[in-house]
Amino acid sequence: MSRASLEKKPAEVASMFDGIASRYDLTNDLISLGQDRRWRRATVDAVAASPGEKVLDLAAGTGTSSEPFARDGAVVVPSDFSLGMLRVGKARRDDLPFVAGDATRLPFADASFDAVTISFGLRNVVDTSTALHEMLRVTRPGGRVVICEFSHPTWAPFRTLYMNYLMRALPAVAGAVTRDKGSYQYLAESIRAWPDQAELGALLLDAGWERPSYRNLSGGIVALHRAVRPLD
Repeated sequence: MSRASLEKKPAEVASMFDGIASRYDLTNDLISLGQDRRWRRATVDAVAASPGEKVLDLAAGTGTSSEPFARDGAVVVPSDFSLGMLRVGKARRDDLPFVAGDATRLPFADASFDAVTISFGLRNVVDTSTALHEMLRVTRPGGRVVICEFSHPTWAPFRTLYMNYLMRALPAVAGAVTRDKGSYQYLAESIRAWPDQAELGALLLDAGWERPSYRNLSGGIVALHRAVRPLD
């Protein structure tokens, strides 16, 4: 299977996710010790979509992150650039309108959505700034973005322990499940290299979003970022 590099070439990253699509959700549950469910629920709560609102769920993978929005009555569009992920998702959740899309060139009109969200996918995009600008473009004035992403634990001793787990145990455990240790080595490296909470907030401001804020989950292993598009 393909093993992407931190250069994040789109074809490499897409191919890598194609290869692990069938066991991706199970593996996430195992390596996070079930915490990924709590993180995703916190994301849904932060988006706070009302019935009938349109939500774009980027890096939606197999649609696990999209299902709660549909259950709550929102009109959710799951989008991902891995065709393998989309095929698995469509087979499991035929009711969801999966759309193939690159976060740096979204196939949607301006101001199409009330909210845009992305969970554990922004760090895999080749150009973070361009993706944040595209999210802004497709969000209506006054709409919001919610980003759930791995981040930097705030307590130094725990951060050291976490990084050791991340670089050693995560690829080994995930590799045993998916038979693809290399892909999870890349994912561990991408987490370690990702900007911290304040840096991502600054990137949101630079892209034109207003009032960025974040909330740490699990001691900062994950951070939940929120911002709004300015009113015209």
